[in-house]
Amino acid sequence: MPELMWKGKEQVINHHLEVPVRVLKRHFAFNGDADGVNSTGNTIIHGDNLEALKALLPEYEGRIRCIYIDPPYNTGNESWVYNDNVNEPQIVKWLGQVVGKDGEDLCRHDKWLCMMYPRLQLLRRLLAEDGSIWISIDDNEQAHLRAVMDEIFGQRNFITTVIWQKVYSPKNSARHFSEDHDFIMVYAKNASQWVPNPMPRTEAQNKAYKNYDHDPRGPWKASDLSARNYYGEGTYAITCPSGRVIDGPPTGMYWRVSQQKFLEMDRDKRIWWGRTGDNVPAIKRFLTDVKQGVVPQTLWPYQEVGHTQDAKKELLAVLDFATSADVFVTPKPTRLIDRILHIATDKDAIILDSFAGSGTTGHAVLNLNRQDGGNRTFILIEMMDYAETITAERIKRVINGYGEGSKAVAGTGGGFTYCTLGERVFDDEGFLNPNLDRAALRDYVARSEGLPGAEAGEHPHWLGERDRTGYYFYDDPERPTVLNLEFLATLTRRNESYLIYADSCLLDEAFMQHHHILFKKIPRDISRF
Repeated sequence: MPELMWKGKEQVINHHLEVPVRVLKRHFAFNGDADGVNSTGNTIIHGDNLEALKALLPEYEGRIRCIYIDPPYNTGNESWVYNDNVNEPQIVKWLGQVVGKDGEDLCRHDKWLCMMYPRLQLLRRLLAEDGSIWISIDDNEQAHLRAVMDEIFGQRNFITTVIWQKVYSPKNSARHFSEDHDFIMVYAKNASQWVPNPMPRTEAQNKAYKNYDHDPRGPWKASDLSARNYYGEGTYAITCPSGRVIDGPPTGMYWRVSQQKFLEMDRDKRIWWGRTGDNVPAIKRFLTDVKQGVVPQTLWPYQEVGHTQDAKKELLAVLDFATSADVFVTPKPTRLIDRILHIATDKDAIILDSFAGSGTTGHAVLNLNRQDGGNRTFILIEMMDYAETITAERIKRVINGYGEGSKAVAGTGGGFTYCTLGERVFDDEGFLNPNLDRAALRDYVARSEGLPGAEAGEHPHWLGERDRTGYYFYDDPERPTVLNLEFLATLTRRNESYLIYADSCLLDEAFMQHHHILFKKIPRDISRF
């Protein structure tokens, strides 16, 4: 497979492994309706999305069912706050730290690839085996993105590229062509395990089914009896009810059923001969026999999923202040994300958006949960300063309801937790960060072991239980801890096996095997992801 090379790739190809692991610092929880759908589990994170993605690994690695991201398109347009050519100061600083002096000489495509590569690596780790990732992009980086995604996710896991008609009229100011569409690139974590949900049938699709002969089985649609494939007995003559003889199918074609099957279908009135009885016969396909859903298509017109002007109006209707229009030139409509969610999620899915912007993904998740009673949860990451004033504020208003009079929109109910990036778990020397809160450390260790978090228990070092194994984190910042018989004597809770963290262990290996005890050394064996 051809490999895309760019300046700075060598420095970023494994950078995701070097990103420090931080804990998430909770600032507030918002619950608009205590009885509402999905009042817990939703999270909005303000901070560098690279470090935020790393912070999610202990709890969410391999659990995200659907990822949607709308990264900078790298158009070179610097006339607005959200710099679309990755010259945002935080990105420039990061490039200088990671790529070094070479970062000063990178072209804008090099910068974009350096920025995206480690983030895509972490996104892949977070994605479930039966999950999918959807990425909005335009022609500026579409080809580069496809090459990088083939490298990280694997060529075999490419699903499709959706064409979204983002505008409803041509721009006469365009130099060559007026761009009507964006791309949405779709990859699976494992294409053999990912199965898209069918789209609901539309009224227009159902209207194609008629009932010309008042068949009691209901509406039907005529389907061609002839086909290009040979079915074993495909060139027999047919006599119409009118007496007309049809010598056989059209040239180069075959009847798609045998003569015996055809006669059976005719007796069952599943053949349509036309109103006069002398048409070429057609098979009646009843509406009751077709699937309730239809296979998703790759061309999404704005009439079905909205356009950028819809998105702007929607955002202003929720936030009702002008600055949002200045910040978000090309927001995405919720109907666009809604279609992605319909195809890619079930009612209990976790959805991640690490370029959250104005919070459209969270808005769409809340809307869909309200419509179908689902319990989907969202994780939104936004590095810009408007994470609380716009992203979180929008979600608050969607939850509580917004607008007045005839334009009022009922709230969805629900809630979210607002977080920032907290302290690093490890310092530069690889030891535990002394500034890290011990409760946060216990919680981190618990999540790294697949527990939902550190539990409070009778024992001060108890973390929780999974698969009949008791987990303990024997840590004391004031003195070294030792796993010995004295410590074991303090364990009053009985489990089939035990996993115990401590600074050192004095127990005999045979004794530990006999009593099903696994020792993990602090800090050596604490996961660093």
